[in-house]
Amino acid sequence: MNEEAKIRSKIYKGMVKSPNRAMLRATGMTDDDFESPIVGVISSFAENTPCNIHLHDFGQLAKKGVRASGAWPVQFGTITVADGIAMGTPGMRFSLPSRDIIADSIEAAISGHNCDGLVAIGGCDKNMPGAMIAIANTGIPSIFVYGGTIAPGNLNDKDIDLVTVFEAVGKWNHGDMTEEEVRAVECHACPGPGGCGGMYTANTMASAIEAMGMSLPGSSSHPAESPEKLRDVEEAGKAVVELMRKGIMPKDIMTRKAFENAITVVMALGGSTNAILHLMAMAHAANVDLTLEDFNNFQEKVPHLADLKPSGKYVFQDLYEVGGVQAVMKYLYQNGFLHGDCLTCTGKTLAENLEEAPDLKEGQLVIMPLEKPKREDGPLIVLHGNLAPDGAVAKVSGVKVRRHEGPAKVFNTEEDAVNAVLADEIVDGDVVVVRFVGPKGGPGMPEMLSLSSMLVGKGQGESVALLTDGRFSGGTYGLVVGHIAPEAQDGGPIAYLCDGDTIVIDQDTKELTVHVSEDELERRKAKTVIPPLYSRGVLGKYAHIVSSSSKGAITDFWKKEE
Repeated sequence: MNEEAKIRSKIYKGMVKSPNRAMLRATGMTDDDFESPIVGVISSFAENTPCNIHLHDFGQLAKKGVRASGAWPVQFGTITVADGIAMGTPGMRFSLPSRDIIADSIEAAISGHNCDGLVAIGGCDKNMPGAMIAIANTGIPSIFVYGGTIAPGNLNDKDIDLVTVFEAVGKWNHGDMTEEEVRAVECHACPGPGGCGGMYTANTMASAIEAMGMSLPGSSSHPAESPEKLRDVEEAGKAVVELMRKGIMPKDIMTRKAFENAITVVMALGGSTNAILHLMAMAHAANVDLTLEDFNNFQEKVPHLADLKPSGKYVFQDLYEVGGVQAVMKYLYQNGFLHGDCLTCTGKTLAENLEEAPDLKEGQLVIMPLEKPKREDGPLIVLHGNLAPDGAVAKVSGVKVRRHEGPAKVFNTEEDAVNAVLADEIVDGDVVVVRFVGPKGGPGMPEMLSLSSMLVGKGQGESVALLTDGRFSGGTYGLVVGHIAPEAQDGGPIAYLCDGDTIVIDQDTKELTVHVSEDELERRKAKTVIPPLYSRGVLGKYAHIVSSSSKGAITDFWKKEE
């Protein structure tokens, strides 16, 4: 590298920084290194989840790229909570709070050690938005790297994945599978490292971040065990140094238009409901106004094109094999759906990046043409009504039922609802309601994949509706509505439902209503005792500061003018 191109750091320059340098010399730094910018490389490496087990090695690769570009890399770690492992257990309450813990821990480590740049590597649902919130808050040149999707499992010549196992439990309960058959699915579903393999939350957020321009072109699609993924990681180390050289900051990339591109790609690919929660939280950190209604605006004009699980046939690796997210973005851009003038982490605009992107392979079946989409509008719908004055979120990809009206069966815990399903107490036409599981009430807004998958496995995925102020996994499909706001813990109308109340879900009018008068709801409200907020440990802290899901379940409340 020539001297003109070299970037220098002044953080540890001068006599008064001698004590700081003394400690850093013990880490291997020399006189020359003190003038080099310091790049933090943070991964969510963990040995107890396939999504993250390979990320320490990826951190070493990113360091190699940083060092080759003339900067000094330092690897840190942050936490992770794997949703698939925590699902249906008390641990699931820690999943969403982990997003904000990840964000805070990255910001603290990077800012506390005066890093000049950041490479963040994540492989699971909350790693990605957590890293992006931190990137926005630190405000230094940064890039995100996705650990990659898991390869599909295979059983009896059919691709399977983690959601197949959840649904197998429902089939077993319904008498359609034996214990031995469920065990066979369990043992073949997850063959190695990587994020869950359908268009679930991990792959959704990876796609959204690439569409936003904060990860390298093509990188969201590359499988965890592919040579391309290894190149992604090392090249990200080089790219962040180039961002530093050019003075490109996260705020230059994470603009309103960039978020619109992310929403468009999420809608076209049929992404997770969690994308709404996470994109709003990321936008808040980036000082970009983004509301629930913005998602409805894009839902009305962006068609659903991807035939991906959970509601379709294919897994994310199949998308990679026909051109990947870049090919889909190129197709969308050529047809006027994306802003091409957005700056990206390559230093080029999105349009310039897409000039080099592949086209979708001829004859491929994963992405449907615009003339014959899977659905003419987007699959993520925001509902309003007297049951959700501040909004609720439904994913309707693959759902044929346009309107459901039925009696409520109300539960205050997911466990009670699961037991009712296992006991065959839920019948066609019912509306199962699980409440007091929102951001404050959970606390932590747990996902209901175990419950929703059981209903699908029992053949009730569209004949029974499932409502909650909690969340759903990206692997959930069927007639489900989550993120109901205000939540029960905050005194939302869902707190005052009774068994037998008639509830209407209408995806055409985007309504979620209960046939109970306002006067009756007020009478019930006067008699209802809302339980006190949880107050112990990290969940207690979270319950007392977290916002409504309609605001992204954020935990910081700075004003826009700040």
